[in-house]
Amino acid sequence: MAVKWGVLGTAGIARWATIPGMKKSKNCELYAIAGRDEKKVDAYKKEFGFEKGYVGYDALLADPDVQAVYIPLPNHIHCEWVIKALEAKKHVLCEKPLAMNADEVQKMFDAAKKNGVILMEAYAYLHSPYVESLKKDVQSGIIGNVDFIDTAFVTQGYKEDFRLHKEFGGGAMYDLGCYCTTMILSLINSDVTEIHASADIKNGVDYLTVAGLNFANGARASFTVGMALGANTNGRYDRLYIHGTKGSIISAVEYNQEGKLSYTISAEGKSIIRNIDAPQNYALELDQLNACILNGDSPHITEEFSLKNMRLIDRVLKEIGY
Repeated sequence: MAVKWGVLGTAGIARWATIPGMKKSKNCELYAIAGRDEKKVDAYKKEFGFEKGYVGYDALLADPDVQAVYIPLPNHIHCEWVIKALEAKKHVLCEKPLAMNADEVQKMFDAAKKNGVILMEAYAYLHSPYVESLKKDVQSGIIGNVDFIDTAFVTQGYKEDFRLHKEFGGGAMYDLGCYCTTMILSLINSDVTEIHASADIKNGVDYLTVAGLNFANGARASFTVGMALGANTNGRYDRLYIHGTKGSIISAVEYNQEGKLSYTISAEGKSIIRNIDAPQNYALELDQLNACILNGDSPHITEEFSLKNMRLIDRVLKEIGY
């Protein structure tokens, strides 16, 4: 049995990441594609083999055969279209960040519960066995109690992109910072008590944000995110460092990667290299949500986690004056 999926929008991430993941996923049927541009809709339908193509998002939501919807629309209209999809009794996978603030996130989950359908935020990388291995090693105590994490996700600058516009929910924190905050919150099980952050803001959006976090259990974390490596280059910089009372873990794996990945554990005078074979994260994400729809599994990215993360993002944005 397969879940009939509709894709609400012809965004780039749908083309190069999520739709290919759907094609690799178990129990996933590419049923319908919708967009505002008829030529783009026809191109996606032909390229990926969708059965239906709709000009306009409402038309797709009105199709009774669509069981689940993937939403890769710009950040500022996530809340509007997610709620419309939920009210149409469709299960929803929505691109990160789920909304512009925690109040919107709560409204969206309330709508999911009211309509008896599933909502999950699309953090594909959190489904990776690489992240699961990191979490398992941290929880095992091999490096003791985590007392500091540092991570970064810095990409190219853009000459023209929706991420440069505040009215679309642009900026480095929304686009990239959400990776760093979710990684940190996945590894430190405690409440954030204090935040210090600063940013380079131009035209209302943050091009570079640096933040420090203090947690109730005494742990600390820092992260750097930015669109700062020139204009329209292929430059990218990622890092992850986890320090514990008995050792540390260091990784240069870029966020959201697949293939042969590794990180190094240093503890008790020894170095251990973990090698992980990671399938395409977007296929894993779809596998998991399809299992929720078909088998009653629980979403891997929970309402509690999405709210906790969005509240943290809200606080950072307030601190930098976004």
